[in-house]
Amino acid sequence: MGAARFWIVSFVVSLAFLVLTRWGISNEYYFFAAYQVLQFIVLATAWNILGGYTGYTNFGTGAFFAVGAYTAVVLHKTTALPIPVMMLAGGVISGIVGFGMGYLTLRLKGVFFAIATLALAIVAQTLIVNWDYVGGSRGIYVIRPQYAPISGSYIQYLYSLMLALTWISVAIARTIERSTLGLGFNAIRDDEQAAEAAGVPTLRLKLISTTLSGALMGMSGAPLPYYVTYLDPASSFNLSYAVNSVAMPLIGGMTSWIGPVIGAVLLGTIQQLATVTISSALNLLIVGVLLIVFVVIAPNGIVGLVQSRRRARRR
Repeated sequence: MGAARFWIVSFVVSLAFLVLTRWGISNEYYFFAAYQVLQFIVLATAWNILGGYTGYTNFGTGAFFAVGAYTAVVLHKTTALPIPVMMLAGGVISGIVGFGMGYLTLRLKGVFFAIATLALAIVAQTLIVNWDYVGGSRGIYVIRPQYAPISGSYIQYLYSLMLALTWISVAIARTIERSTLGLGFNAIRDDEQAAEAAGVPTLRLKLISTTLSGALMGMSGAPLPYYVTYLDPASSFNLSYAVNSVAMPLIGGMTSWIGPVIGAVLLGTIQQLATVTISSALNLLIVGVLLIVFVVIAPNGIVGLVQSRRRARRR
C-alpha cells in the first residue's frame, strides 16, 4: 500500500469511526474511556519515535505532557482561543522543550540519557508547583463550555479532537518508518558510531526525533484541563503517563508504527475495564505484570512475535 493510499484509507476509516461512535453511542462514559485510550495511542506513538526508532529511552513523558496541559491553562486565562489552537501551541512549546533537552542531553547515551530525561520531569514539576499563576501546588479549575462548537457534548468534542490527533500522529510515525529519515533513525539505534562514520548527521536527526516526539506529547496534553476540569501537578505529572508510554510500545512492538497502537489499545482497554470493575489503583500493577509476561515470552512485542511465527511458517 502506497503512502497516499494509506493516508486516504486511514482518514476514511477514522471519519467513519467518528461518525459511528458520535451518533451511535449515548452513554458519555464511553467517550471518556475512548478519549483516554486515544491519548495513550498518541503518547505511545510519540515515545516510540525517540525510544523505538532512534533507540533513546525517554522517561520524561510527563514533562512534555504537562507542558502542553499548562500551555492550555495559560492560554485559557489570557485569551479565548479554541482548543485546536491551544493544542497546536502546546505542541510548539513542548517541541521547543524537546529540542532544548535534545541539544543538552543527546550527547549522553543509554542509562545516562534516561536519567537526564527523568531529571527534566522533576525540574518541570518543581517549576509548575511554584508557579502561582497556573495554580501552583493547589491546582486550578478550568470551566469548560457547556456546549461544544459543533453538535454534541463537550466530551464528544474532545474525543473528536483526540481522534484526529491520533490519526495524525500514527500517520506521521508510519511515514517516518518508510522514509530516509526513518532509515537514519534506525542507523542511530543499531550503531550510532558506525552511522556517524558513514556520514549520517546523527545529532541533527536526534534533535528532529526529540522535537517531534515532544511536540506530539504536548499536543496530547493540551486538552487535559478541559477533560478533567481541575488540573494540579500530581495529575498532570502522573506516573502512569511515563510508565504507559514506555510499556505500550514494548508490549506492542517498537520496530513498527503499528506496535504502539496495538499496545496502547490493549493496555488502555484493560486499564479502563479494571477502573470500572475493580479499582484504578490496579492500573500500574497490570502494566507491570504484562511487561514481565511479554519480556519473557515476546521480548520483541506482539508485532515481533507475529513476524517470527510467520518466518517460522515460511521455513
